[in-house]
Amino acid sequence: MAHAIVQGQSDRREIGIKDILINDINQERTALFVREFKAEHRTIPELIKASDIILLAVKPQQARDVLRDTKALWSNDKLLVSIVAGIKLKSLEDLIGQIPVVRTVPNTPCLAGMGVVAISGGNYIDERHIKITERLFINMAKCIIIEENYLNAITAFSGSGPAYFYYIAEALRDGAKDLGLDSQLAEFLIVETLRGSMELLDKTGESPEVLREKVSTPGGATEAAICHLESREVKAAYREAVQRAFQKVGEFNG
Repeated sequence: MAHAIVQGQSDRREIGIKDILINDINQERTALFVREFKAEHRTIPELIKASDIILLAVKPQQARDVLRDTKALWSNDKLLVSIVAGIKLKSLEDLIGQIPVVRTVPNTPCLAGMGVVAISGGNYIDERHIKITERLFINMAKCIIIEENYLNAITAFSGSGPAYFYYIAEALRDGAKDLGLDSQLAEFLIVETLRGSMELLDKTGESPEVLREKVSTPGGATEAAICHLESREVKAAYREAVQRAFQKVGEFNG
């Protein structure tokens, strides 16, 4: 995700980034940033001292380790933008002090320039910090500004959501293969069907229920399929899955 964000800025320079500094425990990722963006590797203290905007893009379990013992390096002219799942603004502020912090929840369609990013600001931000954060993502996502108490739910639904659709695509692909279609044709049909269905949902403004009923002729093939899914309680399983994801995100903040 950090790569996609920097790529978007490299293409259009929305916020006038001059230099890109990186610290990553993965040497291959560091080499990628150096090669593609002429980024320079720095230690964490050097990076914080030299940067105006610091993007925190690590796993939740690593966030505290990365920021621990850095409080003295921060000043209120810096902005920390976090894309770390589940780590609350207060936890970040406790680690670095009374510094502008913005917490974001992007999803992986950002990598295709079609993502959604939820944005929430901490106690020490102003409108300028929100605008900067929006411009970080402007080339890759639609941004929504929202209260932080909704972010874990958005993570469980929108952040994890692409995986739920891919899971459906896996099942449909396997079902198509069972009917004798080859994988390439099946995947083409799945992608185009999902793309068209989502476009119809967006453009018509009709609910998923209404659109589903329009496809489901009484006594027809679609109705038979939906009845089978209902008998297996697939909808309930998906609702429970979102709950499980929500609970897991809550664990990240300790």
